[in-house]
Amino acid sequence: MVNIAMLSTGEEVLHGDIVDTNAAWLSRQFYEEGFALTKRTTVGDQKKALVNEFISLSLNHDIVIVNGGLGPTTDDLTAEAAAVAAEQELKLFPEWVEVMKNMFARLGRQMHDSNLKQAMLPETAEIVDNPVGTACGFTMMINDARFFFTPGVPSELKHMVSGEILPYLKRAFPENKPFKVSRLYTFGLGESGIATHLDKMVLPDGFELGYRSYIPYIEVKLFGPADQPETRLSLLKIIYSHLGENVVSVDEPMLDNIGSLLSESKRRVSVAECATGGYLSSVLQMNEKTHDYFKQAWVLNKVDSLHNVEQDPIAAALALAASIREKTDSDIGLAVGKIEENRVAVSLSTKSGEWGQWVELSRKYGAEDQAKVIATILLDMLRRHEENKPIFGKYGFIHRVRELFVPASLL
Repeated sequence: MVNIAMLSTGEEVLHGDIVDTNAAWLSRQFYEEGFALTKRTTVGDQKKALVNEFISLSLNHDIVIVNGGLGPTTDDLTAEAAAVAAEQELKLFPEWVEVMKNMFARLGRQMHDSNLKQAMLPETAEIVDNPVGTACGFTMMINDARFFFTPGVPSELKHMVSGEILPYLKRAFPENKPFKVSRLYTFGLGESGIATHLDKMVLPDGFELGYRSYIPYIEVKLFGPADQPETRLSLLKIIYSHLGENVVSVDEPMLDNIGSLLSESKRRVSVAECATGGYLSSVLQMNEKTHDYFKQAWVLNKVDSLHNVEQDPIAAALALAASIREKTDSDIGLAVGKIEENRVAVSLSTKSGEWGQWVELSRKYGAEDQAKVIATILLDMLRRHEENKPIFGKYGFIHRVRELFVPASLL
């Protein structure tokens, strides 16, 4: 197995001023191509720290991807540190100077002398083309490791990886086979509940399970060789048999799945919400797949909600869902009532029937996370309706206080 490391550079990355999306993207791309990273690390813009990290990585890895520090400013020290680590001098690469001059000429701008720094590379470096920026990438050996140095700008990194680095790896390590990740998005189970179902699974060689938890979902990920689709499908069926009640989508986010379902049924949806403060309407409006089937929204302040304090919460939510469905001439009305003492009523209204439930959240959430959880309960009702499944799901961390179904004959 080839040992590959990625090193991200820069004070802003090290101290969390920016999120290192480059590392996440590269890790995913490399894994899917069969080149899983064995290490990721970050250092700031200090030459000594860079040199030490280069040497350390060179002694323990076959391939090292270095991201950042190739700009024209004084804190861009990657090339200089690489030269020190390899015990080489920096030299000017006139071919890249010419590339930069032509690029600036096309843009109608004058190239500054400071840009010449971007063509100063270790003497044994080989240029890795950057068709969308002034910072050339380069590759060289440090000890027994092949290093690739890439710009920090995401678009430039992606061009370099797809155009130069991955093709090199495939030529150098032809025995490596692509991997694939299948994702089952679940809602309503905690990690311990999922582990109870899946920990006893015996997976074939090359396959493994992983989990990613974030409010309100837990992704169950099946990693394995891309060239074994039948084995993968069999494993996914086993996993689904254990978690199917709580699987809200497979290999696509829940909202995308709902959008696909609505595109088949051609149903239009309107939303009235109080406790979620417009969150549900926003995600339906902003999602590319649900956008065309989202018709209208009412966002109500708690003190201006349409029902009085004496009214039953489920009845109030049902009335709200029916009201917005009828007034906007939609096929489906969704409603979220007020939240009081961690309890909230949600409802779904159609011409063929209405469903409402009063639920209690298992713990206190911040305002945004609370909105996400409540909205997802209602989205799950919508998904179940579109899939012709029982509307009320079973949730491990949400207690259903009461539920109500009103058939069309009683509407």
